[in-house]
Amino acid sequence: MNKMTITDAIIKVIKKEKKALSHKDIYEKIVENNFYVFGAKDPVSVVGSKLRKHCYGLDFPSASPKKLFIQNNVDSSNRRALYELWDGVYNPSDVSNVKAGGTKVDLLPEEKVQKAHSEHLKSISNQLLEYIKLSDPEFFETLVVKLLLKMGYGWDQKLAGQVIGGAGDGGIDGVISEDKLGLEKIYIQAKRYKDNKVKPSDIRDFIGAMAIKGARKGVFFTSSTFTEQAIQHSLDAQNMTITLVNGDYLTELLVQYELGLAMVKSYKLFEVDKNFFSIDE
Repeated sequence: MNKMTITDAIIKVIKKEKKALSHKDIYEKIVENNFYVFGAKDPVSVVGSKLRKHCYGLDFPSASPKKLFIQNNVDSSNRRALYELWDGVYNPSDVSNVKAGGTKVDLLPEEKVQKAHSEHLKSISNQLLEYIKLSDPEFFETLVVKLLLKMGYGWDQKLAGQVIGGAGDGGIDGVISEDKLGLEKIYIQAKRYKDNKVKPSDIRDFIGAMAIKGARKGVFFTSSTFTEQAIQHSLDAQNMTITLVNGDYLTELLVQYELGLAMVKSYKLFEVDKNFFSIDE
């Protein structure tokens, strides 16, 4: 039985060589120094997998929370990532370098899944926004009320939300009652714009409508964006809190709370249960 694990062997090689090495170089040094006897059919890939699972700045579902290595750089000519021991010090530039370099090397299967899933969610968010912009304003008002209820605001998923938009709505499109007696309420304004930004006057009108109601909490939704002055107006509102939700943030929330989406298929991502095999990593 090996006294040393693969991870231990990698650390020992990097310490001995005192320089950044590729996963292939590390494997060769492990074998050369007889630090570990491999039984896998593709031991080079095993070493690469261990390095990336413990690599600072690389996070994917099966990555280890214990970070031991850092990707130094990538040789653009042969796309070999170079690894060295991480000193344990967080540095944002190091993380950006790792992520930038990580796009040039072969990814682990689970990293590919993570990347593909992120791209899928981005695509779905873009599609959601297109559908929202093509919808009727009345639908948009209903959507944002449903979203707040789905997020847990309101005392009841069905009874706590009310859509009141339309002619004579007094500048309020919806209301969420946080408690059963309606003592605390969240007021909602929804602007479904295709391209136009929400102007400062829109925020002022919402603040005025809330003031008439004696409201303290409000959420302003839009399918577009807010001008800088509109954002500042929401921050300057006295004795009330106004949260702004633009189109990008809205679709992020819709995806997070799975509203307006249908599950097509789910995939399970596995890793070896080391406790089952009593392997000390």
